[in-house]
Amino acid sequence: MEYLYILREALVWIVTIFWLYQLCISVCSLIKLKDKPLKVKKDHKFMAIIPAHNEEAVVGNLIESLKNQNYNKELYDIYVIADNCTDRTAQVARDAGAIVYERFDPEKKTKGFALDWFIKQKIQENADYDALCVFDADNIVDKNFIKNMNKKLCQGEDVVQGYRDIKNPTDSWITSGYALFYWTMHRFYHLARYNVGLSPLLNGTGFMVRFDVLKPDGWQTKTLTEDIEFSLQRIIKGKKLGWATDAIVYDEQPVGFKQSWSQRSRWTVGHMQCIKEYTKSLAKAIKDKKTMMNVDGFLYIVGSIPMFVLTIILLLTNFLMYTGSAITQADLMINILRYLVPTFLFPIVTSMFAMWLDKRPIKPMIKGLLCYPLFMGSWLLINFKCLFKRNTKWEKINHVRNIKINEITKIEEELKTEKELI
Repeated sequence: MEYLYILREALVWIVTIFWLYQLCISVCSLIKLKDKPLKVKKDHKFMAIIPAHNEEAVVGNLIESLKNQNYNKELYDIYVIADNCTDRTAQVARDAGAIVYERFDPEKKTKGFALDWFIKQKIQENADYDALCVFDADNIVDKNFIKNMNKKLCQGEDVVQGYRDIKNPTDSWITSGYALFYWTMHRFYHLARYNVGLSPLLNGTGFMVRFDVLKPDGWQTKTLTEDIEFSLQRIIKGKKLGWATDAIVYDEQPVGFKQSWSQRSRWTVGHMQCIKEYTKSLAKAIKDKKTMMNVDGFLYIVGSIPMFVLTIILLLTNFLMYTGSAITQADLMINILRYLVPTFLFPIVTSMFAMWLDKRPIKPMIKGLLCYPLFMGSWLLINFKCLFKRNTKWEKINHVRNIKINEITKIEEELKTEKELI
């Protein structure tokens, strides 16, 4: 029992120090930094790349929002990679004004493979572009997205994640959960790290990469979470990623629980693949480069599933000590609540704080806030399930609403007016 006590105390210290570190970094999101000076003054040429698999219902809306960018229309081209499509995605994209590349490879269906296939062709062509922006087909893009990414290029940034907002945050408690999660992560993870000189991470869509970065090797990813994988590859090389709060892309989230479960399961498996592939390299980078950025990248990868497993073990040690009469029932309940309360209630507080800082109206999200513990709790169940059963099957998200960029603008104006009245 003495060894069990020592194990429990060691785990308590590990978990506590880890979350205290995260809390300290999150506070840095409150820092207001001066805008970086421009290193060059240039209107760069962009590729807007849209990997799409059977997205005929929504890809036209994205292309429309890209065509209406507040940027010189001669300085960006819109490409759609119709990836293993069996519907009219390619034709709809062409009709909307995009340049379409059709790809058929039933063995390599992920977005990472599609990007690598397309980018390598552009490298071989020695295409005349300065940078590329990647979007999911169900996105719609703020009119100043490319303009603001161009500014980041002029400031010397090579890889920059834009602000991934949600275009259907109030459709269901599931979409609200996604919105609250992303809003919190954007503020307290990505912005905080950018402010303090650490590295944010790519977030799946709405990001920009300088073309020269990809010319040596193309887009070399192999996991289900190609965004995280690419971010870790950059961090291992000692390269920071940038963050652009004003380059906004609106993403659609699944409305139903079944689709959400499948999607988040795939993300969790992708994280596990990254743990397997990059933990050793991240640890080596700490030794070789000796930078806090590498330490932070390592903590990110071990702070997902490994920290989840350690917390489970910690809770189990409390039960074992109770069955061995080493602690009382009251002690057991206190120790369990010490982790359950922060896990399920703290996210509500942090998400409300993030909304307040970003001047978002809280009233439309009250139902989502009340259900947020259920959303986060289901993610814990997903993590636990994926420890034993890892389903990597991709399931298409059904698009239940045909939302256009002008509708998003109208909704934001109405919410802003409602907030001012309150």
